[in-house]
Amino acid sequence: MGWLSKIFKGSVNRVSRGHYNGNSHEGYSTQHTKSYGAQGNEDEDMDHAIALSLSEEDQWKGKAIDTEHHLDEDEQLARALQENTGRTLDEDEQLARALQESMNDGPPPRRNIPIEDVHSGSAPASSLPPNVFPTSGLRVCAGCKTPIGHGRFLSCMDSVWHPQCFRCHACDRPISEYEFAVHEDHAYHRSCYKERFHPKCDVCNSFIPTNKNGLIEYRAHPFWMQKYCPSHENDGTPRCCSCERMEPKHSQYIALDDGRRLCLECLHTAIMDTNECQPLYIDIQEFYEGMNMKVEQQVPLLLVERQALNEAMEAEKMGHHLPETRGLCLSEEQIVKTILKRPMIGPGNKIIDMITGPYKLVRRCEVTAILILYGLPRLLTGSILAHEMMHAYLRLKGYRTLTPEVEEGICQVLAHLWLESEITSGSASMATTLAASSSSSTSSSKKGAKTEFEKRLGEFFKHQIETDSSMAYGDGFRAGMRAVERYGLRSTLDHIKLTGSFPY
Repeated sequence: MGWLSKIFKGSVNRVSRGHYNGNSHEGYSTQHTKSYGAQGNEDEDMDHAIALSLSEEDQWKGKAIDTEHHLDEDEQLARALQENTGRTLDEDEQLARALQESMNDGPPPRRNIPIEDVHSGSAPASSLPPNVFPTSGLRVCAGCKTPIGHGRFLSCMDSVWHPQCFRCHACDRPISEYEFAVHEDHAYHRSCYKERFHPKCDVCNSFIPTNKNGLIEYRAHPFWMQKYCPSHENDGTPRCCSCERMEPKHSQYIALDDGRRLCLECLHTAIMDTNECQPLYIDIQEFYEGMNMKVEQQVPLLLVERQALNEAMEAEKMGHHLPETRGLCLSEEQIVKTILKRPMIGPGNKIIDMITGPYKLVRRCEVTAILILYGLPRLLTGSILAHEMMHAYLRLKGYRTLTPEVEEGICQVLAHLWLESEITSGSASMATTLAASSSSSTSSSKKGAKTEFEKRLGEFFKHQIETDSSMAYGDGFRAGMRAVERYGLRSTLDHIKLTGSFPY
């Protein structure tokens, strides 16, 4: 199963500052940088801002404009009066002069000009910037919606603002830094944006670092979407042997004695010994009977450790199982070490007091026993048992030797059908539909109330079967499921018994 990776990239947003003396053409700016980033869909906004928050942390050091040394308002008014001494032009003449001066200056050097650099005489009133009164030329603060008046102002995000009105959408404090982040048309301090939107690792709970190109890159589980730093794939961080999620920093998985780790959610329904598994075995037998596929022979079911499972597989000389075998259907006589008593959880969340004992398998029919790996949650144990039960059914019903794709494929179909029947729990499902078409009886498997996590876990196990990339288990399942959906389970099994292949 492949894991996903994500990379972010972004741009810079900057503030232009100016000082306004009251006339629409007297504002000036010491920066002519475009003050807003290109906006796309929500993911692009997030990408842009996240890259800003990390990859350019050290590259852009915005320098705030020192406005402390500006002349105060009285000095500015006095200077303006002195410069205009002797001038008696009315407002129309001033407007014409400003227009003439703007035409003489030629076109502006940049396409996107901050508000403070736009002259009132350069365009008709109907095309003035949105935050400029067309009659008086006064700029209006985009925050408080009042005129800017005399004094300092900011130009950013296509608007002008009082310095105290340009505030962070997260903390509601003024943004005084030269650079800021934008998300969904809201401005943020870069630190506030990072805290709210920058992806954190679900394993170490730290901000996911940038790669060598200055971009944020992380891994994500394709089903659970658990995000984590790429380094955790090689630093020994444990994964749950059931759900495959990585162990978070502030949690401790259960350490089974064979090296596997089990998360606490999966532990809640884990089956730990042979006696504990017998009720589930009865449920699976009743499920098969409800599908008109009753197995009359009493086949022993044993829960075993990984080492015992591997030894039994070698004695059986089986060649087409998953890389990590979790169940076997045996046909040979041998002695198997089974788990007799549920182990305890000791210090450090380690399994202790495991009690095992030998069990001699006697060949009374084509199947001597079914072995299942211990320590897996009920739904996973049940799906493995349903799979191995189908192997037993094929042998006990005299099916010919089948190719791995056909045999493993139809076994995966039954495991998938059982999972679906357990997850739906009372609602219409394909499993109950097939059972109705195969027999008048219905499955009487016990379907107790399940937590939301257990339902989600069942969907994950179905997803694993559906997306398996192997030829025998993956391609075989998909071919078998197509046949069952088209012809029904009974007709598909009859065709397999007759021809050794799926009907097409």
